[in-house]
Amino acid sequence: MNVFRLAGDVSHLVAIIILLLKIWRSKSCAGISGKSQVLFALVFTTRYLDLFTAFISAYNTVMKVVFLALSYATVYLIYMRFRNSYDSGNDTFRVEFLLVPVIGLSFLENYAFTPMEILWTFSIFLEAVAIMPQLFMITKTGEAESITTHYLFFLGLYRALYIGNWVWRYHTEGFFDQIAVVSGVVQTIFYCDFFYLYVTRVLRGRGKMSLPMPV
Repeated sequence: MNVFRLAGDVSHLVAIIILLLKIWRSKSCAGISGKSQVLFALVFTTRYLDLFTAFISAYNTVMKVVFLALSYATVYLIYMRFRNSYDSGNDTFRVEFLLVPVIGLSFLENYAFTPMEILWTFSIFLEAVAIMPQLFMITKTGEAESITTHYLFFLGLYRALYIGNWVWRYHTEGFFDQIAVVSGVVQTIFYCDFFYLYVTRVLRGRGKMSLPMPV
């Protein structure tokens, strides 16, 4: 395992922990898109179907279990434990606009036309766009709490570090996964404007990050 993948996994884990702690400590999920979290739970579920059928390493297995557990814990807190604080009025992104093309693309672009491979491909494509309901929600409300932006920063950092992982593996192993790389690059692009605003506004000490209101 190279340093880019390890740092990426750690960043991903930190992002989810930040989100969970934010919800648990504040007893509120205000500003958090439940739709994005459901999509991420779906990503991990369809990607890790091989959890009990294929063993790669102890690290790999542990991380799969952790990400599955934390993603469903987040969904539980939003829709069950603290559902009264869930801002459904602003979490209005039409997820079918993501799911329909992702499902179709998964059947058209995959490495093997088998249920497991199609579902794995689906998880890769879906992860690339799963954050869109959250970004849409922030744009709609016009601002985001700093803790929410920290979550998004580490989530975006995870994807950026994985690009480094793919470059490293290509040069050292000759490994190139076109589906994962293209999806990862697309996902990172979604975060570009956010990274700029995060550095120029949040890191300068503002409590919230204000965003341009939609026209």
